[in-house]
Amino acid sequence: MACKKCEGNISIGQLPPMAVDKGIAGEGLLAHIITSKYCDHAPLNRLEGIFQRSGVDINVSTMCDWVGQCSDLLVPLVKRMHKKILESPKINSDDTSIPVKNPGRKGSTYNGYLWAYIDDKKNVVFDFTPTRSREGPIKFLGKYCGKLQADAYSGYDEYFRTSGATEIGCHAHARRKFEYALDSDPVRAARLMVLWGRLYEIEKHAKEEKYDGTQLLQARQNEAKPILNEIKAVLNEYKDQVLPKSPMGKAITYSLNQWEALNRYVDDPILEIDNNLSERTLRTVCIGRKNYLFAGSEAGARCAANIYSLVASCKIK
Repeated sequence: MACKKCEGNISIGQLPPMAVDKGIAGEGLLAHIITSKYCDHAPLNRLEGIFQRSGVDINVSTMCDWVGQCSDLLVPLVKRMHKKILESPKINSDDTSIPVKNPGRKGSTYNGYLWAYIDDKKNVVFDFTPTRSREGPIKFLGKYCGKLQADAYSGYDEYFRTSGATEIGCHAHARRKFEYALDSDPVRAARLMVLWGRLYEIEKHAKEEKYDGTQLLQARQNEAKPILNEIKAVLNEYKDQVLPKSPMGKAITYSLNQWEALNRYVDDPILEIDNNLSERTLRTVCIGRKNYLFAGSEAGARCAANIYSLVASCKIK
């Protein structure tokens, strides 16, 4: 309060820095909203109802605005992690679809894609692209020429051809195809799955015994290589015995086409036998989209990519 004589001389201190400029939401509330949606998979409309039961009235549109502003604040961090990923000697990558609302496209939603990229220090960056074309990884990875572990998606082929990066295959993908062939060709498929199981036993034992890089490399060279040679011989034996379009034929073709990439992990202890790290990281997105169903726009999908980058990096470490 001030009298008429003094009211022109009142000074007001500067507000403390706020995550949302001139907003009423504190950092704790914003963190709760982001964690609820992107970690606990609760859509914002469901969160609105949860708040109302506690006597707090925050509508969905307000929370959407707050989430977007928080995503903007994360951009410098995501750019920094992107830079660190490109400096890593190896990257794990995979992608998954995310339905996106777009009034300019036919139909209520279309499938955009979130690509996960993970470096050797477990930094995770998600990148959104409106299509699954090869331009996605080419743009994100740029001139990266280290080791990239991914599935055999053809979109990576142009990148490997032009960048000089080394393709690392995924044994989980290869083994899974023989699992699909069990119903139609149980004897052949089971034999190969047993061989792949022996490869994974080596990795399991190394993890339990906490092998260092030298010990892991030695185990792979001495134990895994002979098994890989046996798998190759069996694949060559079976390839002329099955129909090319049968589940078994497709599984054999996949493994033989990827054989060089599938063998590279045995020569470098920093590499994993498979790309399951990326698949586990993407699970957060897959569970979330079952609840919130779609991103409201491409801008919303890019916001989600920024926030998922932070959330996944925290969870994986």
